[in-house]
Amino acid sequence: MTTQPTTAEEPWRDPAADPGERVRALMERMTLREKIAQLYGIWVGIDSGGEVAPHQHDFDDPAVDFDDLVRHGLGQLTRVFGTRPVDPVIGARSLARTQRQIVAGSRFGIPALVHEECLTGLAAWQATIYPAPLSWGATFDPELIRRMGARIGQTMRGLGVHQGLAPVLDVARDLRWGRVEETIGEDPHLVGTIGSAYVAGLESAGVVATLKHFVGYSASRAGRNLAPVSAGPREIADVLLPPFEHALRAGARSVMNTYTDIDGVPGAADPALFTGLLRDTYGFEGTVVSDYFSVAFLHRLHQVAADRGDAAAQALTAGIDVELPTMDCYGEPLLAAVEGGAVDAAVVDRALERVLRQKCELGLLDADWTPEVPEEIDLDDAESRALAREVAEKSIVLLHNDGTLPLSPGARVAVVGPRADTPGAMLGCYSFPLHVGVHHPDVPFGVEVPTVVEALRPSFDVTYALGCPVTGGDDEGIAEAVAACADASVCVAVLGDRAGLFGGGTSGEGCDAADLRLPGRQEELLDALLDTGKPVVLVLLSGRPYELSRQLPRLAAVVAGFYPGEEGGPALADVLSGRIDPAGRLPVSFPAAGASQPSTYLAAPLGRRSEVSTVDPSPLFPFGHGLSYAPATWLDVSATGSLWPTDGVCRVRVTLRNDHQRKTSEVVQVYLHDPVAEVARPERQLIAARRVSLEPGETSVLEIGLHADLTSYTGRAGRRQVDPGDVELRVGSSSEQIAATLHCTLTGPRRHVGFDRVLTPEFSS
Repeated sequence: MTTQPTTAEEPWRDPAADPGERVRALMERMTLREKIAQLYGIWVGIDSGGEVAPHQHDFDDPAVDFDDLVRHGLGQLTRVFGTRPVDPVIGARSLARTQRQIVAGSRFGIPALVHEECLTGLAAWQATIYPAPLSWGATFDPELIRRMGARIGQTMRGLGVHQGLAPVLDVARDLRWGRVEETIGEDPHLVGTIGSAYVAGLESAGVVATLKHFVGYSASRAGRNLAPVSAGPREIADVLLPPFEHALRAGARSVMNTYTDIDGVPGAADPALFTGLLRDTYGFEGTVVSDYFSVAFLHRLHQVAADRGDAAAQALTAGIDVELPTMDCYGEPLLAAVEGGAVDAAVVDRALERVLRQKCELGLLDADWTPEVPEEIDLDDAESRALAREVAEKSIVLLHNDGTLPLSPGARVAVVGPRADTPGAMLGCYSFPLHVGVHHPDVPFGVEVPTVVEALRPSFDVTYALGCPVTGGDDEGIAEAVAACADASVCVAVLGDRAGLFGGGTSGEGCDAADLRLPGRQEELLDALLDTGKPVVLVLLSGRPYELSRQLPRLAAVVAGFYPGEEGGPALADVLSGRIDPAGRLPVSFPAAGASQPSTYLAAPLGRRSEVSTVDPSPLFPFGHGLSYAPATWLDVSATGSLWPTDGVCRVRVTLRNDHQRKTSEVVQVYLHDPVAEVARPERQLIAARRVSLEPGETSVLEIGLHADLTSYTGRAGRRQVDPGDVELRVGSSSEQIAATLHCTLTGPRRHVGFDRVLTPEFSS
């Protein structure tokens, strides 16, 4: 008869002991090979279908002997549910079986940490598909996104998943970039407040949130995926880093590196980022995981490493603790580098301590740990769908309306366009059906995703015509769409993007755009529909904004949905019919004439319209813009005083009233303008935003406390500072629709502030 070791014999298994002591006791007993085994993951099934990560085909290694591999232990399991369509119950049982195999097959019996993608919900077959992150930004509602993150986290933990590779905190800088759909928007304050809310929700469920991509990925030249980044230190500090600071404050326990290089230094090999800044300045104590294959890319793509061992040495020394998605450089090459003296064993121990401490936090070192398999699994229950619907409803943006919307009850409606009657129109590139399911065409979506046509039919007399695909098409198809309008009272044209990966779509990872005109023949289709003389309502389902300036004067209305998820169709139908008031606000600007202009609203004075250039970068629809069927009345905007201490708080009061017979909401936005600064600053920049909901006839007073830290910026000396002097607070419903400008004077000495500065305003009503 054998007996299990006691916690006295194996003190790292005692949940009552100090975590640091537990980890040290375990590390003291581990061999170098066992230590390194905790620093990589394994992707079983990497060769099971099409590519879902860049250059995945270069890493296909079906010869791995799993039993032999796990005898030294294993750090992570990659995408157990997110690699191929797997029945959730079967997948959970398989995961539990694999974890038992890992525990039984290794000397210390340490389970693997399991990670999955969760950018639009858990990326697993039959799981709820929530709106894409650009829609999160359009809600301007952190609490709603926190609830969504918590719901996603609960689903993951129920399956035995410990870590989620989300959120993406890259600030959109060039709207041609294919991954704009994965960003939350073009403003660091919005990205930070919404992204940190998602982190708080995910972490509240016990799931490790992983911040992507630290840092600069979205600032690649010409909006090309993985292209070099030319951002200067001030743009990095004031635009690209603040969202990560927000999310680290919210409790994120993991960070993922950027693929790109900044001024020639790849992120995966940059100790200034991952040790100097993230650890020493920010005080981060969690784990840093590599973006998929990015350690190997130091050798294969960036060409800054001589071989895989050199790549491992550079990445580990820089501060990349775990190599994902599968064993490559951190396997035998790292072992040989340490044994040969090229890598200090202390660097291995540094990463290992972080990994084991996180496993300790997750209960994976506890003596009573056992993989649990739920008897029943419903990954798309009614509560999850209702939450997906709520996020979708609050994310739909009404950009333009001449009074045609809401549609008249029972109206004859011609619904045309390539996005009108396909479920995939609602989904981003990281949704399971488009990320993985597209490689398994015989497998159904796994969840119900009503189309716009299906959602409108119960309320309207609908005629449908395709018109043209997202790309391609012919004259005959466009003529059929025109004919469908003949007996209709209004035309709803549903146009936009097809999300995909690496050229498989017009939006998504590796699907960058040469310009910002609608893909394929869609602009031609839209012009033909406008020529019919019928009112045309454009519904844009896309991963980025497009240039609509030529059509806007003739359009009756424009509605934007940024991949609003499985409930996006019904949410759009509710907006078009008037059952709900459109509530979304733009997280990214829409460009005007000049379809290759990539700039965002965060422009210094010389980046705006100027008499010394023939190119006008002014947006067609500005950041923060969004219309309502029942717009709130702005009654008053005031501040408690004009003097604002450089270490104090300025209090702003906004009074709104709903003069309509239906519920409405407004997003109060506060922008900072600094007339004189040490460096050229954005002409205006968001520092506060709050959604205010109003019942019919209700008056509401919103009070906003703005700490002077919110005015800080990086000065010429490279330090973040709060300056005394005059500033303006521009308060309104968008970056261009300003209801009032408050003039304030910051008084007192210049202050230097750091990571511990105040990042968010206070709200009360």
